[in-house]
Amino acid sequence: MVFARRSTTLLAAIIASCAMVLSLTACTSDNKTVVDGQTTVTSNSAGGVAVFTPSDGITLNQQTPLNKWAKLVPDLAKALADAGFKKGDIDHTTSDSLAKQSRAIQDFVVDHLSNNTTDDSGIAIAPDNMTLLVAPVVEADASTRQYGDYISQNLSTNDATDGEATSDGESSEDDSSKDDSSNTESDSTASDEQAQAVDRLVSSLKLAKESGMHVVLLGNSIEGYKPDAFVKFSDAQTIGKLQAEKMVSKLKLDKASKDNPKYIEVLLPYTAVDEKGNANDSTFAQEAFRGIWQVLGSYYQKGVVESPSGTLDGKSTENDWQAVAYDAAKEGSTAKVLDKRLAKTDGQSTLTRIDGIITMNDYIASEVVKELDDLGYTGSAADINPQITISGIVGNITGKKDLSRDAVPDPIKSPENDNANDSSSSDDDADEDTSASDKDRDSQWPLVTGYGAYVSNIPSIVNGKQWMTGMEDRQTIATDIAQACAKLNKDEALNSMPSIRNSEVGGVKKIPTISEPLLAVSASNLKSALIDPGYISLADAGL
Repeated sequence: MVFARRSTTLLAAIIASCAMVLSLTACTSDNKTVVDGQTTVTSNSAGGVAVFTPSDGITLNQQTPLNKWAKLVPDLAKALADAGFKKGDIDHTTSDSLAKQSRAIQDFVVDHLSNNTTDDSGIAIAPDNMTLLVAPVVEADASTRQYGDYISQNLSTNDATDGEATSDGESSEDDSSKDDSSNTESDSTASDEQAQAVDRLVSSLKLAKESGMHVVLLGNSIEGYKPDAFVKFSDAQTIGKLQAEKMVSKLKLDKASKDNPKYIEVLLPYTAVDEKGNANDSTFAQEAFRGIWQVLGSYYQKGVVESPSGTLDGKSTENDWQAVAYDAAKEGSTAKVLDKRLAKTDGQSTLTRIDGIITMNDYIASEVVKELDDLGYTGSAADINPQITISGIVGNITGKKDLSRDAVPDPIKSPENDNANDSSSSDDDADEDTSASDKDRDSQWPLVTGYGAYVSNIPSIVNGKQWMTGMEDRQTIATDIAQACAKLNKDEALNSMPSIRNSEVGGVKKIPTISEPLLAVSASNLKSALIDPGYISLADAGL
């Protein structure tokens, strides 16, 4: 059964409900609205803003990232107020599905055009003095949600899939076909509802723009739709690249040698199948690994970085994401994968040396930290050059003193290579000293990266068990959005904003796009990056 992609009745209803209003209402360039021949002077304020965001999922514990819509909206409201918008002229609606969100936007647009929405002073807000900020509701699988709400995705206008009912009229050989048929009908109905929701959303946004309103999409694009501006949040490739770049810098890979390589493992979590047993889209995992490999690939190829497990080597390419990917939906899967990657070989008496582990997000990082502890690794990221003491970290965060950095030289050759070429190391005492040195080195705690700035993980950042995390620069982005809204409502160009670049959005080229670099947070800048701006408190950091 094939459902219509366009809800013509719905579209006609929207147009019909507003045609009369649009014929009676015209907005002039001097902020005047003409209704039935009567001129009404509109507000001299920045105008109005209507914000539509997805609802945050239910949080049962603190293992949630700071990148949540519920966290962004207060920052946005403050930024809009600073930009001149009155509190009563800012409207916010949350929806837990695209169907509900599309109806909310449709109702808002129609009501605004029909009722001549007024501002705080009771003066009519003209359509060209109104901006819609829309973050389309896009479904994300369990592993993708671990990065937060802002992961940029594309809402396809072809999301609906046709049913695959048999057309030859033949019945199945067993009774289970009845259940399959029922499931097919259910899936087809859900697909049709999704198609109608996409249709309704696009039609409403087009009507808004045609009437003079401005539309800014947040995070998620809509295939084929051209907004006035787009706010680009983090994507898989950017998140992977950030962690790899920080690893390169911290381990000084540009100075590493083949005689003393660094050992790095990449954990790439993803959800293989959805709740119905259907294969999930692996695009996010592929893009994440592409970002990682664009940075680390050359170091593996030079031989200055190795993977203890052998999952990656100099012959690997950015297409080998499956070599390091695993289904993180299975309980305990991360611990099992890491235990296998770092398993001792026959005759190995010490732990497997590991200098860094890219875990992709803080949820996985927390599991890695626990497993490393269980395996017997000791120390923290503070032991890795440049040297930063734990007491110095705490003192810096509490504002008592600055961090002291002492560069620790890393030898060109590994200790075992030096011993192999040194005849004086053949006596028993030297062997004992070397063994003790090897044990200490091999059991040293590695750098563990993550993303999401989970409140539950902040104490691990402080004590160095997790070396770094990342998040969106929410407050800066909120300020950028507010400035863009003010400019759009004044009919000013956006290209004067330093955060604006033209890019392709939803297949449409040259869309003004707001973007800001991700915040990389470690113990050395945790105070300035998270505590001082008010993202977290000292108590959240365990201090």
